[in-house]
Amino acid sequence: MLYQIVSFLLDVAAGLLCGACLLRLYMQWQRVPFGNPVGQMVFALSDWLILPLRKVIPPLGRIDTASLLAAALVELLQYLLLWLLLGAGTGLLWLPWLALCALVRVALTGMTGLIIIHAVLSWVQTRSALADVIDRLSEPLLRPVRRIIPLVGGVDFASLVLLVLLQVAVMVLGYLQASVLH
Repeated sequence: MLYQIVSFLLDVAAGLLCGACLLRLYMQWQRVPFGNPVGQMVFALSDWLILPLRKVIPPLGRIDTASLLAAALVELLQYLLLWLLLGAGTGLLWLPWLALCALVRVALTGMTGLIIIHAVLSWVQTRSALADVIDRLSEPLLRPVRRIIPLVGGVDFASLVLLVLLQVAVMVLGYLQASVLH
């Protein structure tokens, strides 16, 4: 039971920090300004980790490699701590794979949350700084789906289709992660 509690707490903390690093990377890639509540939260959560890494890791074009590396290191540290908690037996070589799977899972979960928030905000037709940021972040994800799925009776099913695809991707990722461990 103690392992489950510690694992859960580490997963929440690592997910929050990793998600902030990935959101920072995505916001910079999409050129979304950080002078809004979302950007300020991302800076507050991730500056302490990313700024020192930026001094030694240069960006690759529009890709903030320091943010990506920070997210990967957070997940690797999470699995290293869990491995040590289990007694540091075998399986150390699988930690990078587990961290990579966790990194992708956090990204997929973040996209899912973003699309859900976008869908809810589209129902209430609110205009705010937060709604504008959510729109700018979700539109690049929804655009390819909208090219394939037309409006049906004036209703946009792109969010629903993307949510289903993201859930399928999470299932496939879970299968890949489990197949390596067994």
